[in-house]
Parts: sequence; structure tokens; C-alpha cells
Amino acid sequence: METRELRYFVAVAEELHFGRAAQRLGMAQPPLSRAISQLERRMGAALLQRTSRSVTLTEAGVVLLHEARLVLDAVEAAEQRTRRAARAAAGRPSLVLTTKAGASTELLAKLLHAYSLQPGSIHVEVTLCGPGQQTRLLRTGHADVAILHQPFDDTAGFDVEELHTEGQVAILPAGHPLTTRTHLTSREVTDVPDLPLPRWPEPDGGYLPGPGPEVQSHTQLLQLVSLGRTMMVAPDSCRSQLRDDVVAVPVVDAAPVTTVIAWPPHSRSRAVAELVRTALQL
Repeated sequence: METRELRYFVAVAEELHFGRAAQRLGMAQPPLSRAISQLERRMGAALLQRTSRSVTLTEAGVVLLHEARLVLDAVEAAEQRTRRAARAAAGRPSLVLTTKAGASTELLAKLLHAYSLQPGSIHVEVTLCGPGQQTRLLRTGHADVAILHQPFDDTAGFDVEELHTEGQVAILPAGHPLTTRTHLTSREVTDVPDLPLPRWPEPDGGYLPGPGPEVQSHTQLLQLVSLGRTMMVAPDSCRSQLRDDVVAVPVVDAAPVTTVIAWPPHSRSRAVAELVRTALQL
């Protein structure tokens, strides 16, 4: 199989529509259809079930979609890491650290400062991204190390070290009746009619139905909270970033959040090892 064929198949499998997949790939539909048919002949298995109205994945197609994503991520990671190695050999070494925008701000500032004081430290590029995107950046080689938060972020396939564990708080608009409480429960948080919980993008880019507002970033979410349109549940450490127009109330039975530092298991980077060691000391 060629990586080109895998990209074609992933596009069709994710769109479940040949026309949209062709548009996404910037090509005409007939050659895309021929390429998929050729791939199926080579595999000796039907990958897609086609009707005049729909396209669905067969069991074999589901397996190939999972494996193809891993392969394409690995190819992209090889390219990114090779380019970074070439820059390092040319005297421009750097380390890319990614974390979710608005998360672990205090920890990140302390980590960058402490690492910069280490002998032999190199430049650290910080990539701030949306929820769940850190894992993708790490898998594709666009980042060397990531700050992740369990149980929300996927750490499968990475080496990780736990940094700290904390409870969660409900962030409410100032003046809301619930802000007078000393604590809340998870059931109470999900049953506030005037503050429906926000809806984050699904992997396919859409949103699940519901009364809560559609959000894409924590900055956007905090503003909606301050306007009295929603509420959010976040790790306790977010208190240090809150403005006067919102209030944090502990959610006593919420799942604890563990902050971890993660990196690819095959990494042999001394800079990554030193950054992880510094994080553990903090």
C-alpha cells in the first residue's frame, strides 16, 4: 500500500461521502473512486459498503481506518522529527512543548523558568492548542513533549510521569445563587436549568445536541460563564486565573484530575529527558 492510497481511504472513511472526500483532497471524484476500488482489490476485502444513498464502513474498513491513521501519523512524525534533527545539527536546536490553552498556566511558567536554568538547556517552543489536540501534535511529531490531563486526555502509547492530582471546581457567574454554597455535587452541576453545560466539538467536528452553548476554547467559555450563559467544571488550579466576574465552588464528588507530562516512548532526546526531570522536581 502507498501512503497516498491510505490518505484517500481515510478521507472517504471520515467523510462517508465520496464527493466531500474528493473536495477535501482537492481532486475529482472518479479517480478517487477508482483508487479505493483498486485498494479493495489489493486487500481482497470490501472496505466500504456503498448504496445510492450512503457510504458505510465494513468491519475490515473499520480496522484499516484505525491502522491507516497510525501509519499516517507515524509518517508525519518521521518527517517532523527529521527536520527538527536537521535544524539541531545546523546549530538551531529546539524543543516543542504543547499544552491546552488556559491549562496548567502556573506549572508551565515554573517549568520553563526552571528548565532554562539547567546547564545545556535549549530553546523551548510552546504550542498552545484546543482541548484534546495535544495528543495529536505529539503523535504526529509536531511536539516533543506534552502536558496532559487525565482522565480527559488520551495518554495511550506514550511514556508519562504524573506531576500532581487535584480536585475540580464549578466556575459560576458572580452573583448566581449557587456561589453562596461551600460545595456542590456532580448531580447539582448538571441540573442547573439557567446554566446549561457547554458543548465541545466532537472528533468529526460537529456538536452533540443540547441546550448548552457550542464552545471551542476556554477563553470563549470563560466569557460565556461571566455573561451568565453557562458554567464550567475545571481543575482547582484554575482559580489563580479567574477574574472577579466568576466564582469557583468545589465539586466534592467530581473525578480527580491528574496532570502528567508525556512523550513518545522511542524518544532518545536528552532535552526531553531533562525537561521531564525538571518537571518531576517541581
